Amino acid sequence: MAAAPDVDRAFVRLQEGLVHYRHAGESQKAATLPLYMVHAGPGSSAGIAPLIAEMARTRWVVAPDTLGNGDSAAPGIAAPEVSYYADSVVRVMDALKIDKADYFGTHTGAHIGVELLLARPDRIRKAIFDGIGIFPDDLKKEMLANYAPEIKPDEFGRQFTWAWHFVRDQSIHFPYFKREPAYRLNNPMPPADALHRSVTEVLKAVTTYHNGYRAVFRHDTKGRLPMVKATPLLFMASESDPLSQYLDAAAAMVPGAKKALITRAQGLAGRVQAMTEFYSAA
Repeated sequence: MAAAPDVDRAFVRLQEGLVHYRHAGESQKAATLPLYMVHAGPGSSAGIAPLIAEMARTRWVVAPDTLGNGDSAAPGIAAPEVSYYADSVVRVMDALKIDKADYFGTHTGAHIGVELLLARPDRIRKAIFDGIGIFPDDLKKEMLANYAPEIKPDEFGRQFTWAWHFVRDQSIHFPYFKREPAYRLNNPMPPADALHRSVTEVLKAVTTYHNGYRAVFRHDTKGRLPMVKATPLLFMASESDPLSQYLDAAAAMVPGAKKALITRAQGLAGRVQAMTEFYSAA
């Protein structure tokens, strides 16, 4: 098989400032809509770069860093809600002259997708929500209190140590702040260079990264998700993802939605296959 297209980088300007995005594939494939991808936290669209490249074999793929993450400008308001991030998707699409697209959102990106489909279903043909969290109310309160503290650089550089442990510990426990055997994940530790890349992305936006997390933990997913009606929808999760425990419950909330669990053995190839089959189906 030929090599996947290169993933390029660019900026587009919104009222908040510059939004950084990764993109790949041919933008002029008239028969195929663009694919708009929104990453998980922590970090940026760098975390889904391999998926961007693979999906770009057949279409143009655009994957911005959400406001306040990666190399994108901070949100323009304090304590933004998920609906604010959904509105920014529409504004990025407008700036890039994308009238309509398919959508993929993972974790935070999936929650953003819910509000996007409720506010502007006319802009999205099909959507995939990967690893959406249907958190119980008590867990949401714990997450709001503990998961994403506000961080400011200080004269001792404690933000560097914090960022390393914040990223690393998410590979060990879920939630990461419950460092007990009952919350230990059955996943291998990522390679040191992968952890370094993720930590670097977090540090770029260390003073604003928390906004997206907190918006998700405030999001009324259980109330909002069943309101999604018209858009063809696939709920997807990877076996290694702790949020895969919510796959069945999430899919049951939207009549007619499809679901797919991607095993460890299937990996990236399985994700690409499930996504391609869903987007290409009549």
